[in-house]
Amino acid sequence: MLNFTDVTEFILLGLTSHQEWQILFFIIFLVIYVVTLVGNIGMIVLIKVSPQLNSPMYFFLSHLSFVDVWFSSNVTPKMLENLLSETKTISYNGCLVQCFFFIALVHVEFFILAVMAFDRYMAIGKPLLYGSRMSTVVCVRLISFPYIYGFLTSLVATLLTYGLYFCGKIEINHFYCADPPLIKMACAGTFVKEYSMIILGGINLTYSLTVVIISYLFIVIAILRMHSAEGRQKAFSTCGSHLIAVIIFYGTLIFMYLRRPTEESVEQGKMVAVFYTTVIPMLNPMIYSLRNKDVKVALNKVMSRICVTS
Repeated sequence: MLNFTDVTEFILLGLTSHQEWQILFFIIFLVIYVVTLVGNIGMIVLIKVSPQLNSPMYFFLSHLSFVDVWFSSNVTPKMLENLLSETKTISYNGCLVQCFFFIALVHVEFFILAVMAFDRYMAIGKPLLYGSRMSTVVCVRLISFPYIYGFLTSLVATLLTYGLYFCGKIEINHFYCADPPLIKMACAGTFVKEYSMIILGGINLTYSLTVVIISYLFIVIAILRMHSAEGRQKAFSTCGSHLIAVIIFYGTLIFMYLRRPTEESVEQGKMVAVFYTTVIPMLNPMIYSLRNKDVKVALNKVMSRICVTS
């Protein structure tokens, strides 16, 4: 019989055990977190106050920025705390809460990126019908689905995590409570959790990625039918930022979650996780602002307005 114990807290081993690296990591990730907050909150405010950004594309982009703020905030503050702490602990309930919001926000971002791809198809492939087909009511319905579905999926996944049993080992080889290292260290209840993670993640990732791929196939067909070289260039430009965000986000998540948890995969996943929990939320507003003429024009107008007022 296994000797099950009542686990009240876990120890997060973090990125490194070398004390001399932890201060450097703290400074780096603090700067990244501040830039993430400023960039994404700034994007939300800019879209809100700029009339020229009053379109479905920027409505969805503001929600992507909103999710990125919470996605980063779910992981980074605790990681920063543990980099300066001797104990590096997280409570059992705190671990489950972190798991819940992480899984929920990942799925929300999946489907927001899919919705944004569909929006780009409607704008490029059906420009004459775009205004009526992508009305405010339709946009609200489209953006509601990722939140509702993401949080319901996360509830199921977190309940399965709650079903894991731990036999004394409480050290998580990660900097946040992620499913793969939790499954690896659990001594019972892993079968259902492990395969449900792979199947659920695979289905949702495949479904959302299929929407993205089909949307872009129709977008490419619509662009190739355009007679104007300037029109084709503008169409490719509006899709470029979104396509970069899709490739980076989906690529890193596929690498981590669609494999069985092993010592090697957990260690590799920890390095990849740094990228999608801290770096990608920071990069998204930069990708959309540096490559988007409308955003740059809106930002210049807002800055000019602030300078005049001052």
